[in-house]
Amino acid sequence: MQVLSNSSISLEESSKFIEQELLGCFDHSNFIVFRGQMGAGKTTLIKKICNFLGVEESVSSPTFSLVNQYSTAKGQLVYHFDFYRIEEVEEAFDFGVEEYFDSEAICLVEWAENVEELLPNKRVEVQIELTLEEEKREYTISLHS
Repeated sequence: MQVLSNSSISLEESSKFIEQELLGCFDHSNFIVFRGQMGAGKTTLIKKICNFLGVEESVSSPTFSLVNQYSTAKGQLVYHFDFYRIEEVEEAFDFGVEEYFDSEAICLVEWAENVEELLPNKRVEVQIELTLEEEKREYTISLHS
């Protein structure tokens, strides 16, 4: 694991963070895991990433459906996963998660700890931590090979 970035930024500054640091991570992998406690801003960050990629559909957390599919302005598929409600890894297999993970699509994953053993080795991880300042978050980006 290589830590690429560690930044404490406000929610308003997150667009600049995405553009300057996070979008460059797609050179390493199209698979990005977002870690953080409930309310840390995982879905908000994913919405902003999708916006930068030119997704025109409404982006929302797929908490009940497990996965939402979007298309970028260039026609690339984006899969947004939310494994919060997964209790057994077999539930992910039941809806065919390996086909999504093995695709060439961009995969943005929330609550990956519930399917940890299914994650590809080559991935980007974004850890989001709440700070004492309500409008700031601490973001750590790491590359896994």
